[in-house]
Amino acid sequence: MTTNHTVVNQQEWLRARRDFLVKEKAFTRARDELNEARRALPWLLIDKDYRFRGVEGELGLADLFAGRSQLLLYHFMFHPDWEQACKSCSFWADGYNGVFRHLAQRDVSLVVVSRAPLAKLRAFASRCGWEFPWYSSEGSEFNHDFRVSFTDDEIASGSVDYNFGPSRFTPTEAPGLSVFWAEDDGSIYRTYSCYARGLDMLNVAYHHLDLVPKGRDEDELPHSMAWLDFQDQYDK
Repeated sequence: MTTNHTVVNQQEWLRARRDFLVKEKAFTRARDELNEARRALPWLLIDKDYRFRGVEGELGLADLFAGRSQLLLYHFMFHPDWEQACKSCSFWADGYNGVFRHLAQRDVSLVVVSRAPLAKLRAFASRCGWEFPWYSSEGSEFNHDFRVSFTDDEIASGSVDYNFGPSRFTPTEAPGLSVFWAEDDGSIYRTYSCYARGLDMLNVAYHHLDLVPKGRDEDELPHSMAWLDFQDQYDK
């Protein structure tokens, strides 16, 4: 690789880096304010008895908290008819495997939910070496209610309700993340959800790629993440 990028001496490099640090600090402060505003959003009471399947058997939403008061739930794309999970969701989930135990120390349970049957989830998790809790919502309205699974009629219409509005992104399954709070009296509230590029901040690898000279290097690809594969396929 050759480049025509500007090359300077150490003094000039430090001057440019310090100037850019001012922008980075302003971004950090703006992000802190955004995070505070996010936490101040109103909550929504969950009034349905959603059921899931896990290694423990059948569970309700409250059981996914595992005794903690906060729940991060990633809506993982895995249709019941698919033979393997979504590549992009797997890209995100590879990062979750390294943090879910840390989050548990801060009163947060991190789980993943998909519509595929539990046997498929367990087999794929074993293939990837994942140990985080992964639950099946097969047969439940959970995915549809949280706007990450869509009916044939919705898809045929050419527009679905995704990311809080009409969207021409019309796959059968879509990614997302939802956050919940559990009260001592058993009440559960939805405090936040994000979809599409709102999930960007949760991808560890992308944030590291943003630091290197070539960045994500996806501009010339047919679509973003066209380069992506399952972690066990790269050497092949």
